[in-house]
Amino acid sequence: MDTKIIFSIVSLLFINFSLVQAQPAVFDITKIQKNCNKHPMNIRFNFITKGLVRDITSLNSKYFHVNILGCDDFTFEGFIVSTPEGSLNTDGIHIGRSKGVTISNAKIGTGDDFISIGDGTENLKIKKVACGPGHGISIGSLGKYENEDPVSGITIFDCTLTGTTNGVRIKTWLAMFPNTATNIHFQDIAMENVSNPIIVDQMYCPWNKYNKKEPSKVKISDVSFKNIKGTSATALTVQLICSSGVPCEKVELANIDLHIVVL
Repeated sequence: MDTKIIFSIVSLLFINFSLVQAQPAVFDITKIQKNCNKHPMNIRFNFITKGLVRDITSLNSKYFHVNILGCDDFTFEGFIVSTPEGSLNTDGIHIGRSKGVTISNAKIGTGDDFISIGDGTENLKIKKVACGPGHGISIGSLGKYENEDPVSGITIFDCTLTGTTNGVRIKTWLAMFPNTATNIHFQDIAMENVSNPIIVDQMYCPWNKYNKKEPSKVKISDVSFKNIKGTSATALTVQLICSSGVPCEKVELANIDLHIVVL
């Protein structure tokens, strides 16, 4: 079984106050690295139309806590995630091929991305989310698979990141397949002791598996980072590494105030 709880093809779904906990709370991270596809997610939401999920707590998932696929007009409020730091592939919420999703008033601490945004995500709002520890809020990775759908209309604002290995980022694969990511906005983000606070990485290739001389084919445009303030744990606070094949267009940075933490 790859998921503890699944909701599929439901219109008008309302869930209020639930606890989903994987057992045991302590687990072997090495085994997860080798066999991550065999470990279950806590919750899947597939093809939900008009849904509200409120005050859900997800603990110690062995893989993604929540996967949202093919949903439309779907809201998460008061979501809490907790997984031991360093537990790989335990994304808090992964979203793909969904429209009109809103995530608000959440608290997420995990071993991977807090919220990962996959292909086909449109008109997503993320607000008032407190994150840490974990890997940050990520769009992508994009361009790994053929026939991915575009990403557009992503707004992330009024969030707090504490002690994270990345801040806010967009990542696309080298070489691989074409796609587009546009109309993406990060605003009013507070960071405390965050490594790599702002990243656009179009040379993403974690296993050195692909031709590094062939650039990413994902076009990134109309992106803004505004009013992002706090402290950085690394000397590089802003990294914009765009594709030489399809360069980034219309990228705006405004009111960035990140001070390097001296240890």
